[in-house]
Amino acid sequence: MAFDGITISALVSEVKKKVLGGRIDKIYQPESDEIVMNIRSLGNMYKLVLSANPSHPRLFFTSKQHANPQNPPLFCMVLRKHLQSGKIVDVIQPSLERIVNIYVESMNEMGDYSVKKLVLEIMGRHSNLILVDEDDRVLDCVKHITHDKSSVREVLPGKGYELPPSQHKRDIRDLSYEDFCLLVEDNRDRKLQQLIYTNYTGIAPQTADEVCYRAKVDSSAVVSQVDREAIDRLYTALDALRVFTEGENYAPELAYDQYGKILDFAPYEMTRFKGLEIKNFDTMSELIEFYYAHKDFVYRMNQKTQDLKHLINSNIERCVRKKEIQQRTMKEIENRDTYQLYGELLTANIYSIQKGMTSVTVPNYYSENMEEVTIPLDSELTPSENAQKYFKKYNKEKRTFAAMQEQIAANDEELEYLESVLTSVETCQDEQDIKDIREELRNEGYIKHIKQQKGMKSNKKSAPMHFVSSDGFDIYVGKNNKQNDELTLHFAKASDIWLHTKNIPGSHVIIVTEGKPVPDSTLTQAATLAAYYSKGQNSALVPVDYTEKRNVKKPGGAKPGLVIYTTNKTAYITPTEEAVKAIKQL
Repeated sequence: MAFDGITISALVSEVKKKVLGGRIDKIYQPESDEIVMNIRSLGNMYKLVLSANPSHPRLFFTSKQHANPQNPPLFCMVLRKHLQSGKIVDVIQPSLERIVNIYVESMNEMGDYSVKKLVLEIMGRHSNLILVDEDDRVLDCVKHITHDKSSVREVLPGKGYELPPSQHKRDIRDLSYEDFCLLVEDNRDRKLQQLIYTNYTGIAPQTADEVCYRAKVDSSAVVSQVDREAIDRLYTALDALRVFTEGENYAPELAYDQYGKILDFAPYEMTRFKGLEIKNFDTMSELIEFYYAHKDFVYRMNQKTQDLKHLINSNIERCVRKKEIQQRTMKEIENRDTYQLYGELLTANIYSIQKGMTSVTVPNYYSENMEEVTIPLDSELTPSENAQKYFKKYNKEKRTFAAMQEQIAANDEELEYLESVLTSVETCQDEQDIKDIREELRNEGYIKHIKQQKGMKSNKKSAPMHFVSSDGFDIYVGKNNKQNDELTLHFAKASDIWLHTKNIPGSHVIIVTEGKPVPDSTLTQAATLAAYYSKGQNSALVPVDYTEKRNVKKPGGAKPGLVIYTTNKTAYITPTEEAVKAIKQL
């Protein structure tokens, strides 16, 4: 999947058709590296998203609502000051580069009209959003690039704006046969695919591969190994791409492999994927929003839960280290009963033992075979003192064993709890889910309590996931331990079906039966959800226990989400994203 210059040209074409001449009504900054502009144009309202996300930089129109911070960031305030109510007078992509310049005419502080330029640089982790004034001075940018970060190019307020360093590639719109032939002669040791994408702006390796396929040449073949006829076909296919780009008759589509996974997307027909499933879109924006929706969500959730994961993993590592110490201790005291035996045998034979002896061999009266046992002795102690020494050692290790059993049980419970919280973090759906987990960890003492300002406390609670089975039964899935307890202990009726992965951290799942028998199809769908929303999501044949809720109890003092159950059956499920999507669509 390549967000290359050809893809950007399709988006720029769409932007120009819809909002050129339109006015910017509102500007928001829902994420630190993303802005949304509401634009009124030709009687319509459009939402244009400009993202400098280091993993998924892009621009597109959206119809979705974005949650915005209560206090707008500084960059958002600067944009509102200079661009709000402004008129979009031009949208340019220089030389098919991965750069988009949006020119906005607005009134300045002196009451004069001036044209500012909002620049979106789509360059992976170096992506940026930059506001430039009429004198090409940077007014502000999403990412301030100092000399420490880049010795090649500073991007800071007050500095002159410079284009990113040129890669000295050719613009495909200036393509000529003579120039192409010279290029072939200079790159005879390159592969045909490399010949194209390393020399022409805006063309990613995937697009170069498509050009080679249309030219009926092997993209991995070396230039010097193909004949003139193949080179001519390659030129013809490349020229057809030029004509297509200039004509702006884009046909966005997305290709799937035989397993339903997305292979690639493009603003043109991908002939190399003929025979596979193809999904067509009316606009490039629709395709981009569809493709990046889940990827961007995962990236944002990872960013917002990074500190939580670090905290939980640190505590898991602490529990694992503690468990190793406990296991070593249990290994060291596994012979404690031997010390009691030594003490008993020394007491029974006390008159036959002399002080100064280093060992004594006596019959074991507690064994049927009466085998002899050699007992080490401290020559400085009397026989009675040696016996008492062994009794003391036995009693000490006996107490240690009892304490270790309690500590091991508590540590195992904590480890199970922390792993369940980590699984909950992985399945967060929104900001409220993250807040719920933070509150849970705060209540359990893993996060220090912070005194909230008066009026800042929120009673808002996130809701569990809700599905409807193919048989019409409601299925609820907890997203965190707080919801798991709520679903299992307060929401579910005694006759409802409770499901959970066997010995694997995961969500509690409830089938609301209303006293009716539950078909196998509904049980399978609920078990699929239980397996998918668990630590076993990527495993095969995940064991899922299920029973009536009446058989599920919470032990006194147990941590959130931890329960015990009886009279259960087990189903073995291999969860897939496709299966869960199918359930969601029911």
